[in-house]
Amino acid sequence: MPKAEYLNYVGGEWVGAEKGETTTVINPANGAKLADVPKGGKADAEAAIDAAREAFDKGKWPRMTPGDRAAALLKLAALIESDMDRLAILESKNQGKTIKQARDGDLPFSVDNLRFMAGAARTLAGSASMEYAYGATSILRREPIGVVGSITPWNYPFMMDIWKIAPALAAGNTVVLKPASLTPVTTIELAKIIEKAGLPPGTVNVITGPGSVLGEALASSEKVDMVSLTGDTSTGKEIMRAGANNVKKLHLELGGKAPFIVFDDANLEAAAQGAVAASMVNGGQDCTQAARFLVQEKVYPKFVRRMVELLKTIRIGDPLERTTDLGPLVSDKQREKVEKYASIAKGEGAKLEIGGARPKGKAFEKGWYYLPTLFSDATFDMRISCEEVFGPIVTAMSFRTEEQAIEIANNVIYGLYSSVWTKNIHRAFRVANAMHFGAAEINEHLPLVSEMPHGGYKQSGFGKDLSIYSLEEYTNVKHVFVDMTDADRKPWHYTTFGDPM
Repeated sequence: MPKAEYLNYVGGEWVGAEKGETTTVINPANGAKLADVPKGGKADAEAAIDAAREAFDKGKWPRMTPGDRAAALLKLAALIESDMDRLAILESKNQGKTIKQARDGDLPFSVDNLRFMAGAARTLAGSASMEYAYGATSILRREPIGVVGSITPWNYPFMMDIWKIAPALAAGNTVVLKPASLTPVTTIELAKIIEKAGLPPGTVNVITGPGSVLGEALASSEKVDMVSLTGDTSTGKEIMRAGANNVKKLHLELGGKAPFIVFDDANLEAAAQGAVAASMVNGGQDCTQAARFLVQEKVYPKFVRRMVELLKTIRIGDPLERTTDLGPLVSDKQREKVEKYASIAKGEGAKLEIGGARPKGKAFEKGWYYLPTLFSDATFDMRISCEEVFGPIVTAMSFRTEEQAIEIANNVIYGLYSSVWTKNIHRAFRVANAMHFGAAEINEHLPLVSEMPHGGYKQSGFGKDLSIYSLEEYTNVKHVFVDMTDADRKPWHYTTFGDPM
């Protein structure tokens, strides 16, 4: 049995899986082994939950002042910042994303998220209210929820770790962090940095293993007060079912099928450039990916031609090379899913404009690569137009009127991200306001900032990441009612017994 090269971090100790089992982590760029990690089971999840429970009920972290918690998070951010070059290489090797995205995008944004939450921790306060009842004052407190089970996806391993743990820790919770089985390496590296930063034992616990086992254990445990998941919608439904027995609080950021609406008065070059960037981001493995291009009839042919021209310039290759724009998909299984949807699109009658195959050449024989792919002349009811693919494959369709564009855009089960491209300010706001999505961008698609919330409508889930709204997600609001009279009998008592005063 292979020995784990990485270990779980539980209660401040580094431990293997109870049964000694491991999982081999693969580099998607070449299919080679990257590492062995523990294959945790139910007992491992329970040990991590117990450690987090002990740390919350009796430990130091929840009882620290917001200022001291903020200082600890700022120290953690500084340690991550000083190690970004190494972490970016590991992230690229484990997930397949390009080194420029990992080093220049994901990791700096993670550091910024941590620093934002450290500052926000010091602003999250209860409030003393006025006297809403005679002779009494009301006070509102925001308190940490308790033990949070955080489950992160394989598309942004390190960044999603931070999106989950930063607000949870800032609010005073303790955490059990479970990374995706495909991409656990940088999460374990994060645990090493957390230990170096000096966070009290049990404050953050990291366990690796199958989501069907560990996710179920977190969601069903009565010792876990909240589960926060970023993943696909089907996984979110499983977590909801598992957490139903103890009415657990849930925070779910799930799938997406973002519309990208281009009107005939838009800056077409800006729209086309933005379309390629927002559709091929992270190899298309992004729930905010611009996946459905709705283009007004008059400019539809020109837009499709220009998008094809730009897609041809995408440089596919070794993700560790800074000249590479598109690396491999995360796994062979994910590439097979993309290929299946390309076949479905052809069968449904969509027109293949570019791609639709694996790249040729010896350099691509061992990795899970797939060409940038655009299908035109799609219709709103095609599976390729409605279902989340999670790869470098997108559709384009035309529309006539503003009302039709809005109807098509909203006609999916998802509601995470959307954008509208036009120079007409009145139309821009009308359409943005009509989008049933958690975000609607105007003449841009994708940028996120730590200060603004991110989260979906409909089957894209509920709850917010980023911003002060995310911090509030990880708290409970308590009303403290204070009598100021010291009277033996209160005026309202007669409604239960006796006569009015």
